[in-house]
Amino acid sequence: NVSESRRTAAHVWTSVEVDYEALEQVRHRHRSGFREREGFSLTYLPFIATATIDALGAFGEVNSSVDFADGSQTMHDGVHLGIAVDLDRAGLIVVVIHNADGLTLVELARAIHESAGRARAGDLRPADVSGSTFTITNPGSFGSFMSAPIINQPNVAILATDGVAKRPTVVSGADGGDSVAVHHIGHLGLSWDHRAFDGSSAALFLGRIRDSIQTWDWEARLGADRGTAS
Repeated sequence: NVSESRRTAAHVWTSVEVDYEALEQVRHRHRSGFREREGFSLTYLPFIATATIDALGAFGEVNSSVDFADGSQTMHDGVHLGIAVDLDRAGLIVVVIHNADGLTLVELARAIHESAGRARAGDLRPADVSGSTFTITNPGSFGSFMSAPIINQPNVAILATDGVAKRPTVVSGADGGDSVAVHHIGHLGLSWDHRAFDGSSAALFLGRIRDSIQTWDWEARLGADRGTAS
């Protein structure tokens, strides 16, 4: 699949920088309580995945597939989200969360955790690894800075979530003045197939994910399943 993807798809790469500071504050406040309730850590991945699913709804050309034989493009109605799972350095497998666009943030976090656990335990069914319409890979968990992954065919794009670290950045104050502050900063990289869409779609798609991460009310979304954000 990897070599076939490189031979067939017109691979292009686009990246954006993301300020995770507001999201990190929410994650920090709820880290202990979430782990106590759910039994696993609250990482950046479900937040990024939630923002990505929203962007896929706005950019249908990214949530599509291209046929190897004739180059025809199929637009998909729902989002069946592929998540690349590292098998403890013994390989990589993409598990699929079907109808991910119907899940809340916490439901998506559970689905990612459960699917990854089944993958590492070797307890996957054929349906668990087939039918993805878009894929996310998470090299940031290993400390990556910028990544350009190979597209998971027949998808037309794959998003890499790179490492988040404290870095100095320029922020604008309420008075319109600028200052330098230390924020949690990271990159998102999109490898995409130029046969399916153009650079404007790639840049706008990534920009929508970035803006959602930076501006959404994650406090409310995190508490949606419980009726409270506490």
